[in-house]
Amino acid sequence: TQAIGVAAELGIADLIGRGTNDLASLAYATGCKPSSLHRLLKGLASLGLCVEEPASSFKLTPLGELLASDTEPSLHTSAIWGARHGWNLWGRLQESVRSGESARALAGQSAGYAHLEGDPAAASTFNCAMVELTGLIAADVSRVHDFSRAKRIVDVGGGYGKLLLALLGMHGHLRGVLFDLPHAIDGARARIEGSELAGRCELVAGDFFKSVPAGADAYLLKSIAHNWDDERAAAILSHCRRAMPRHARVLLMERVMPERITGNGADRRTIRADLNMLVSHSGRERTRVEFEALLARCGLELRSVEALALGFCLIEASPA
Repeated sequence: TQAIGVAAELGIADLIGRGTNDLASLAYATGCKPSSLHRLLKGLASLGLCVEEPASSFKLTPLGELLASDTEPSLHTSAIWGARHGWNLWGRLQESVRSGESARALAGQSAGYAHLEGDPAAASTFNCAMVELTGLIAADVSRVHDFSRAKRIVDVGGGYGKLLLALLGMHGHLRGVLFDLPHAIDGARARIEGSELAGRCELVAGDFFKSVPAGADAYLLKSIAHNWDDERAAAILSHCRRAMPRHARVLLMERVMPERITGNGADRRTIRADLNMLVSHSGRERTRVEFEALLARCGLELRSVEALALGFCLIEASPA
């Protein structure tokens, strides 16, 4: 995690992608000692991110290209977020396992993402990382769900609006509401107001533990429920239920925990995500049965679970 994050912060993938690929030039461009940078680059090669070629030059692999900041798709900011902001939390994993509380809670910090309100730099890094990750599944959401009969959709906790803007771009009849905490809405405003979709996208700052905008045909919650324990996840979903008309749908985009661990790649990603939710937020990944029970306590009925990219699923629910 640290090797990948440091490579992103140093701009290694950007430099190599632009032709600065020999050790001496990379060391000069990054301000690093050549011998120690060489050791990092070898470490990146061992992770399959680059290949060392003759004369101490390096070439990116397709995996390594994801660390570039100017490509699409990119995981550049996600790598920095994990190395700089997620790293220290994992040092308290044993305490989280013993207590069931997140590392932030054990350190006396607020739950969820309220801490980002007072840290604009961290808030920007987090929201940009979520833009990267959301972009990898946005097209799949449109493929799996039929939005033809919807007119107005609300992206609950939608960050900088990557998912909402992608859906508005794919479906010209839709209008959308981006709903999140003020730090996210402030960052989204600069991205959206100058775009061709600005006239179809309303920005609303608020707290989904208090209410969500009413009267939409679909409520999108991408990686929201897994941040919270059952009580707080149910509070969010209950507000969605109260806000939605009878015909509307709740669309959750989450990983679904397998009932039995088989050891395949998707299972491994979900298990690691589950531990990350424990140590970061006291949240959890859930099985289909657990999602069904969570939705039912909020007056919602699970209708379908469809696979998306990267091990995510689209979970559709309607008023019971």
